[in-house]
Amino acid sequence: MTHFPVTNSNLSAKHLGLFLQEKYSLGKDTKCQLIKAGINDTYLITDNLNRFVFRVYSLNWRTHSEITEEIKLLNELKNNSISVSYPLADKENNFIQILNAPEGDRFAVLFTYAYGEKLHIISAETHYHIGQLMARLHLVTNNQKLNRVTYTPKLILVDSLKQISNFLKEDTEEMNFMRSAQKYLMNEFENVDSSQIRQGIVHLDIWFDNINVTAENEITIFDFDFCGNGWLCVDIAYYIMQLHNVEKYESKDYQPKIDSFINGYESISPISNEEKRLFSMLGISLYFFYLGIQCQRYDNWSNTFLSENYLKRFINGLVKRYYDIYKLG
Repeated sequence: MTHFPVTNSNLSAKHLGLFLQEKYSLGKDTKCQLIKAGINDTYLITDNLNRFVFRVYSLNWRTHSEITEEIKLLNELKNNSISVSYPLADKENNFIQILNAPEGDRFAVLFTYAYGEKLHIISAETHYHIGQLMARLHLVTNNQKLNRVTYTPKLILVDSLKQISNFLKEDTEEMNFMRSAQKYLMNEFENVDSSQIRQGIVHLDIWFDNINVTAENEITIFDFDFCGNGWLCVDIAYYIMQLHNVEKYESKDYQPKIDSFINGYESISPISNEEKRLFSMLGISLYFFYLGIQCQRYDNWSNTFLSENYLKRFINGLVKRYYDIYKLG
């Protein structure tokens, strides 16, 4: 019987567990559990008291070379004592596994487990320590480059809006706003003082969902799937934008925490005035980018929620609101 072609599949957790037992010499009681399906599928691996995370990349989401660069970065951060979830080699010293899925060969990597928990509401003290950790990470990645994507204004703003336009009609008020904001932001970025902006390797997705915190306030950053090259202040701007979102845009709640985060960062590394000037503009730009990703990955990630109404609510409730708070345009 010929199998009908597929574009995406969920691999059996049971059989992945057996595969990992053999590849990594894990115990016979090793358990494997799917904990998140999406652009990448994430499995929790438990071997007695030890835990690991196994990420299975979607077909054609990342190339072997791109994943190799991610691994190289994580090992460099680990070697510099930056608290991150890092990759583990199998017994033959291979970091990347190739799994013959129904849709084609998928890549996969085993990572250390980030102990602690995701905190939706984070104290000012913990924001301070997260700022310190991000700054230490940037000290390692400053002026470094990966053989991966470079996050230019065109990629973040122009390419992303093309993806969004597949789901949002051109004549809507929301699309008119996005085009106007795009034009304003592109013009602003063309006129930055680049001599005052640090460049290097960025994470691009540091927020509470990719940070675990222990009871002792030990912090671990994970999920470097979007790592690439760009302005280091992009990471700071994204974290601040997400902090606004979590704190429901209440200034009395978010501003002291932003200040604490920035103070923590600057206790390790200074931030130029030009970088600070760009925070709000970069935050808006990253709304563009991740809305674009949601539209791009509609088939296997966002189709449970993505619609024209969703985009309108998102743009009106988050993007416009952030734009107005900082009086952009």
